[in-house]
Amino acid sequence: MDKQTKLLLSVFISFFIAMIILGISADGIVKSFTGFLWLQMQPARLINDFFALAGIGATLFNATAVGIIALSFVLILKIKLSGPTFAAIFTIVGFGLFGKTVFNILPIIIGVCFAAKLVNKTYQEYAIIALFGTAIGPLVSFFAFELGFTGIPGIIIGSGIGIVVGVLLPAAAISMLHMHQGYSLYNVGLTTGFLGIFFAAIIKASGYQFTAQMNWYDESSLALILLVPILSIILVLIGTISGGKKAWKDFLKIQTHSGRLPSDFMGSETPEAAFINAGLIGLIGSLYVFIIGADFNGPVIGGLLTIIGFATFGTHLKNSWPVVVGVIISTLFFGKSLTAPGPVLATIFCTTLAPLAGQFGIFVGLIAGFLHLAVVLQTGSWHGGMTLYNNGFAGGLTATIIVAVIQWYKNAKKG
Repeated sequence: MDKQTKLLLSVFISFFIAMIILGISADGIVKSFTGFLWLQMQPARLINDFFALAGIGATLFNATAVGIIALSFVLILKIKLSGPTFAAIFTIVGFGLFGKTVFNILPIIIGVCFAAKLVNKTYQEYAIIALFGTAIGPLVSFFAFELGFTGIPGIIIGSGIGIVVGVLLPAAAISMLHMHQGYSLYNVGLTTGFLGIFFAAIIKASGYQFTAQMNWYDESSLALILLVPILSIILVLIGTISGGKKAWKDFLKIQTHSGRLPSDFMGSETPEAAFINAGLIGLIGSLYVFIIGADFNGPVIGGLLTIIGFATFGTHLKNSWPVVVGVIISTLFFGKSLTAPGPVLATIFCTTLAPLAGQFGIFVGLIAGFLHLAVVLQTGSWHGGMTLYNNGFAGGLTATIIVAVIQWYKNAKKG
């Protein structure tokens, strides 16, 4: 086992143990575990904050469980722990706080594995798609628990739908990547958004009417406020202690990358530098949430964990701030509240568009952020909350139009 693998494994295992301990401290082991089991049978469409539904203990147990599944999947397939896998696992843990459950992610992963077999690809080639593809887990829970089926039949139908979607994911994900050309980091968010629209359309055509869901935890908890900042500080310390001055020099080199997919900062620079970048991104994100007075709950903490993950795979301080500022300007321009669920999540997740600023400059980043908010406030209703990466869906659409205009202008000017 090489140094990088040992380092990343120690981070994951320590984080999982810390979350379990925090969960037990909050609600006790019995309540946490029974709540975790109960969550598996609940609706998962946006926005269902599991802290509001089942409490802190059960939610942290669920997030840890889906994280362990993701890590085990990577280890079983003997995939190198790197920027992409770090981002995928942290994203899954984050969304395990509001939407992903053990029940609704497994059929999708199985379906993607079937797709690999179908076209004679290795499981390793589609592993990242499988992990990020769990974004459409709410579709599994919807068919199992919301559509009117009960008990075992509902579980079988929901699981079957999940496997079918998993089979479709690789083909769709590869095509979607060509649309935005790697300028939106949450490519599978765009993919699951399109798949979600088709399934939602079929469901609506059958006469079913979607009801909006909003379970938003708004209680103050010191443990939840400090969770991401403490993790972020630890990542910075690990990077500094393990890598020394070189880690900080490599951190500065990371700021020169555009971030366009695929950008594995652990491979192009060093894991230690990527940890420092991730820790600083997490600290600044947490500070912003604290300053504006937003809630530290499932969706917000999930978003912060996601950007920490992608700080090893495309996002850094230099390419992300213009997009974030663009979203803030857009929020104020349209008279929205910075602390409202939509805008606060858009401000965090908009960093999916960081490569646009990294490649084309600050002005394009500001425009991307401004447009992103307007788009993301509409897209959730299109797919009925079936994909958890709604910002990834909106970001993919935004990146596609911006890249198309830029390329058209450059080509037309040359002609």
